[in-house]
Amino acid sequence: MAVDTDVVVIGAGVVGLAAAAALARSGRSVVVLERNAGIAREITSRNSEVIHAGIYYPAGSQKSTLCIAGRDALYARCESMAIPHRRCGKLIVATDSADIATLEQLCRKAAASGVELELIDEREVAKRAPRIRAQAALFSKYTGIIDGQALCLSYLAEAEANDAVLSLHTEVIAIEPLSGGYRIVAVSSDGERSSIDCVSVVNAAGLASDTIAQRAGIDVDGCGYQIHPCKGDYFAVAPAAKLKLEQLIYPVPAQAGLGIHITMDLAGRYRLGPDAEYVDVPTLEIDEAKAERFARAVGRFLPGLRREWLSPDYAGIRPKLAAPGEAFRDFVVREESDRGLPGFVNLIGIESPGLTASPAIADRVVALLDGAPNDTGD
Repeated sequence: MAVDTDVVVIGAGVVGLAAAAALARSGRSVVVLERNAGIAREITSRNSEVIHAGIYYPAGSQKSTLCIAGRDALYARCESMAIPHRRCGKLIVATDSADIATLEQLCRKAAASGVELELIDEREVAKRAPRIRAQAALFSKYTGIIDGQALCLSYLAEAEANDAVLSLHTEVIAIEPLSGGYRIVAVSSDGERSSIDCVSVVNAAGLASDTIAQRAGIDVDGCGYQIHPCKGDYFAVAPAAKLKLEQLIYPVPAQAGLGIHITMDLAGRYRLGPDAEYVDVPTLEIDEAKAERFARAVGRFLPGLRREWLSPDYAGIRPKLAAPGEAFRDFVVREESDRGLPGFVNLIGIESPGLTASPAIADRVVALLDGAPNDTGD
């Protein structure tokens, strides 16, 4: 069949843009379709901008392997392209004996994946972070922070330098299999319909990735591809708190997230969050009354934190595959030939550590389209 482009990438968040850059660099013609008015307007614009070390995930899982590979590639990219970042490290703190046992388990899990952590005692915690009260902590030297928007712009610039095309205000409404490829039908913000024929499709649609898979004819319930939106709120910490931390400070992980932690941006602003709340209808509004709960949670390891120092900052939505109460679910990074969709790659459930893993996910996409074996990600 005659095609308009080799690959259509659906979604211009950090993962879609990373994939577009890698695919264009491989010599393919690429078109990126994005329903918003600009890049990185959804999940990517509302995360913690942390470069993760790969601590929390089962050894051999895609979250583990792609996070670790992506972490190293991301630091190298930041250095070579002068992308603002800081390798600040983080402390995961234990406030009681039960937490210490959890730290020891976490240390063993990380070691199984090849992630080096340092277990430090109460005295060393006080030396590294005088305001923090903890009986022990794990120190991660690989953790950092990054300007996520600058990272996305670097991916876009690389993709466009290799002749990729970005189409904004373009929402995919249908995917029609053709002989040797696909027809992607889209609608613009003013209602105009268009179509583009391609050989391959990369579904990097984030919160809508299950919908896109369904439009390609996949039974998302049967495949376990259904997204369960999980909201996370952040609260800004006022300068009156006089925080001065060199590292990010995390509690032991919670069931649906990493727990409410203290992070910072490259400008030196501190914030607390996120929490984790499954929602039927995603909203970005923040209940100011939550400040009391945030102050109480973080006050376990930051004594003297006052509720009045906290104000709503922003909220984000995680595209979780795990339903409430369900066990760990891995990323789906999968080429769907065995479901009758050759050259169709699904990237579904790409929550944290998706930003960190983005360069490694992009390389995996190229490998899958080059003919590497499928990976279910389940």
